[in-house]
Amino acid sequence: MVATESNGNTPRPVVRRQAHLGWVPINFRELWYHRELFAFLVIRDIKVRYKQTILGATWAILQPVMTMVVFSVFFGKLAGVPSDGVPYPVFSFCGLLPWQLFAYALTQSSNSLVQDSEVLSKVYFPRLIIPLASVIAGLMDFLIAFVVLIGIMWYYGVFPGWAVLTLPLFVLLALAAALSVGLWLSALNVSYRDIRYTIPFLAQFWLFITPVAYASSLVPSKWQALYAINPMVGVVEGFRWALLGKSAPPGIMLLVSAAATAVILTGGLFFFRRLEKSFADIV
Repeated sequence: MVATESNGNTPRPVVRRQAHLGWVPINFRELWYHRELFAFLVIRDIKVRYKQTILGATWAILQPVMTMVVFSVFFGKLAGVPSDGVPYPVFSFCGLLPWQLFAYALTQSSNSLVQDSEVLSKVYFPRLIIPLASVIAGLMDFLIAFVVLIGIMWYYGVFPGWAVLTLPLFVLLALAAALSVGLWLSALNVSYRDIRYTIPFLAQFWLFITPVAYASSLVPSKWQALYAINPMVGVVEGFRWALLGKSAPPGIMLLVSAAATAVILTGGLFFFRRLEKSFADIV
């Protein structure tokens, strides 16, 4: 709503914003209008992550590499988990790469509103920008670790084929999966602060129901469609198909995972939009 207010002889426009009632869709035009704020928050999150740290960007390499070593020893050597004919270090790191992106984006987006509580209470802007910026900021770690994956693949003589062109689609699907769940948790976290304590447990549990340390082929075929309701199943299998080229396209598993992500994301957007009018008052 726009009105005018006089200041001497010059009228000035005054914008009054009224909270929406009920379930309303996301205003994408408003998001685009605040794109500079979005870019600022993304850059800020990246700087905060690497500022005043001992390891800095090295942590983005050490974390997946050390996890790969543990998986290779216990799952690859001792347990003899099959890796679809691919050297197990390459197999596990290729699964860890999208998983680390998802886990970081999920954690950061879920806690983003509480962490930026002072900003919420001072100025109006679309609240969706905050969790969205937290998700995008995780791409920096992903890109650093991706360079390491290329080196590991070269060492073992594994080279991608034409399917590598589809890799950006799976990156987007991983970010969408993290945002879809992060929207629900971030909105709930404003009212129920114990939500943040469940996030590490959720991420740890989610890791073991995602085919990171093992192949999805171990799941009986009759259960694979149900198993793929986990959005990260299609993402991890898609990454391996795009980079390793040793297996058939994910097919039905990818379709189910993408559909599950779309449903959770759509619900999360409406749920977040419904509650955002109260964020500044509660947080």
